[in-house]
Amino acid sequence: MHFSNPSSCRIVHRNWKDSKMLFKTQSAAVYGIDASIIEVEVDVSAMRAQDDNFQPVGLPDAAVRESRQRIRAALRNCGYEVPQTLITINLAPADIKKEGSGFDLPMAMGILGAYGGLVKKELPEYVMVGELSLDGGVRGVRGALPIAIAARTRKIPNLIVPEVNAREAAVVSDVNVYPVKSLIDVVNLLNSGNGVSPLKVDAERMLSSEQKVAADFKEVRGQFTAKRALEIACAGGHNILMIGPPGSGKTMLAKRIPGILPPLTFEEALETTKIHSVAGVLDAAAGLVGARPFRSPHHTISDAGLIGGGMIPRPGEVSLAHNGVLFLDELPEFPRNVLEVMRQPLEDGSVSIARAAMSLTFPARFMLAAAMNPCPCGYHGSGQRECQCTHPMIQRYVAKISGPLMDRIDIHIDVPAVNYKELRSSDSKSESSAQIRERVLRTREVQLNRFAAGGERIYSNAQMGTREIRTYCELGSESERMLERAMQQQGLSARAHDRILKVARTIADIEGNPQIEGKHIAEAIQYRTLDRTYWA
Repeated sequence: MHFSNPSSCRIVHRNWKDSKMLFKTQSAAVYGIDASIIEVEVDVSAMRAQDDNFQPVGLPDAAVRESRQRIRAALRNCGYEVPQTLITINLAPADIKKEGSGFDLPMAMGILGAYGGLVKKELPEYVMVGELSLDGGVRGVRGALPIAIAARTRKIPNLIVPEVNAREAAVVSDVNVYPVKSLIDVVNLLNSGNGVSPLKVDAERMLSSEQKVAADFKEVRGQFTAKRALEIACAGGHNILMIGPPGSGKTMLAKRIPGILPPLTFEEALETTKIHSVAGVLDAAAGLVGARPFRSPHHTISDAGLIGGGMIPRPGEVSLAHNGVLFLDELPEFPRNVLEVMRQPLEDGSVSIARAAMSLTFPARFMLAAAMNPCPCGYHGSGQRECQCTHPMIQRYVAKISGPLMDRIDIHIDVPAVNYKELRSSDSKSESSAQIRERVLRTREVQLNRFAAGGERIYSNAQMGTREIRTYCELGSESERMLERAMQQQGLSARAHDRILKVARTIADIEGNPQIEGKHIAEAIQYRTLDRTYWA
């Protein structure tokens, strides 16, 4: 990167033997999905230094300690000659660990201010973050959105961020977000207020423009029972497991789930964007996650990759799927310890990760969609190919999914292979995702109104506990007899009892029926394949 007339940017030389200067700037550190404002204090002493004249303190990590090399080169290549005096930089509060390269820019500005290169004596009205390249350019950082929220909370009016992070930060109102490309841009902004204007975005328009059109259910041939089960799952927020042979369309169906879920609200979009920003997977051009996430990790993922982790924990796949869908294909192929760590997020909607220095909680409220073969070879119960597996092999295969995890999956549905006629038909009876979505939205509204009237702090039927089930899932005599008969004759487990009632409540809501009838119970019982087949 080229800067014109760098000699005009040289620091004013002073008599450093007789002077000692302190300059303060502000930055931010991200912990979990929230940020804390960090005060950057730069002290320039009269002591002459030889080689190592740069000492960051305040629990800096390796990236912060290495910044002295980047900062020194960036200043030099922008035309600033820093005298060889001792520079001490304190990142306060000192008892919080500081990580990442985002402190490069505020430390560089603090050095310039301490040496007299800035007009201002302090910068209390600015927060700044950014990594410096050796030529003085400013590179992107993680967590710009939570940093902007932290600045607004502390009533700091101005935020200086790399240009690549500006759109996500500008979503936050009441904060002037200045996108910068280089260190020189920052100097000009602070000294004269010229060269960089605050970025303004229309957050609501960004959200509506990012509502992507997902793949349509109309493209799926046949599989009417599976489509019905997925509609019920989305309408009630139920987790679902699809069981079928290879090539039956389980993955195709799963990828269409986001298209029938309710659109993200602005609050949901903001929270989801914070997670993606902290994880470093946010699309910088979009600036806001406007579509419900669909995450599909490979079965070789580690428990830390799924749940989150690290010395300073980062979000895992369950958090990246927050407010969206987590799809686990070939469920029994995942290591058992990996699957077991999902029990907390499925139950609580959050993940708590404890370390010696800190304990962080990430949101993880998602809809679990999983798929599996019925047996190791994949063709148990299929009329197309003969299964080579023995009954003990099949039981061991299914038993890889523990009872407590299965207890958190409301719907198990068979997805048989599609026959030739269905595959080649025009399938004019197949509904589009838009038609299914209308019913899902209407059903969600029914649930919200019901729980709000009852003073419940839940938002879907899947979240009901024992008390809510007894209150909102009352059965008539016919429905009671049908459920009792199914429990006895099919050997359904006790955990299946509550799942059947919750799914039946959703089916009744789809039909607009305030009472759970026998037909609703009968349909819900059909969605307990593994209870009937393997777990009885």
